[in-house]
Amino acid sequence: MDIITVQNLKKYYGSGSNQVRALDGVDLTVAQGGFTAIVGASGSGKTTLLNMMGGLDVPTAGEVIVDGVSLSGLREEQRAVFRRKKVGFVFQNYNLVPTLTVEENILFPLDLDGSAPDEKYLQEITELLGLTGKMRDYPGMLSGGQQQRAAIARALITKPPIILADEPTGNLDSQNGQNVAGLLKMTTELYHRTLVLITHNLELAQLADRVVRMQDGRIV
Repeated sequence: MDIITVQNLKKYYGSGSNQVRALDGVDLTVAQGGFTAIVGASGSGKTTLLNMMGGLDVPTAGEVIVDGVSLSGLREEQRAVFRRKKVGFVFQNYNLVPTLTVEENILFPLDLDGSAPDEKYLQEITELLGLTGKMRDYPGMLSGGQQQRAAIARALITKPPIILADEPTGNLDSQNGQNVAGLLKMTTELYHRTLVLITHNLELAQLADRVVRMQDGRIV
């Protein structure tokens, strides 16, 4: 069963001779519970595609259907609610709030929804990610690998069916990068999540069930 369907997706910037076709007619399906890696050179359109899947941006044309919902039919406020409930994001730059503790950062998506945390689940994922002794620390006190593990915990805390990771190992050395990618794969398998990973690292992409290659706004 497919949890994400992308149909003839286009995203153009500018016009005339200055027009940039970030996405130029992309068709893609992502199976529920699978791990898909999207690879390609800088500027190939892979991050733009990920942003469309997560409802962070809207296409020029085409359709994105996520877990049975057509994103083109949602207003911005509806897309924001949809993202909080359906998608966990992991970014290259961690995007942790420096003035919040690790625990507060992890729980931040729940706070936005006014939801109480599942304490047992919180303990389980933080232990799994090696964060138990770091919960009262601030992001600036952590290594890059620890910050990214906190970002993974934050993505998982709302129990979303989909995790979208954009170059999550881009700021890490090779060893930490492998560790983080392995943890992402392990946690999504353990909790039966669907993982879509953007990377330029072909070695990391081999961890995926499926590798999709992009070039010049198209799948090749």
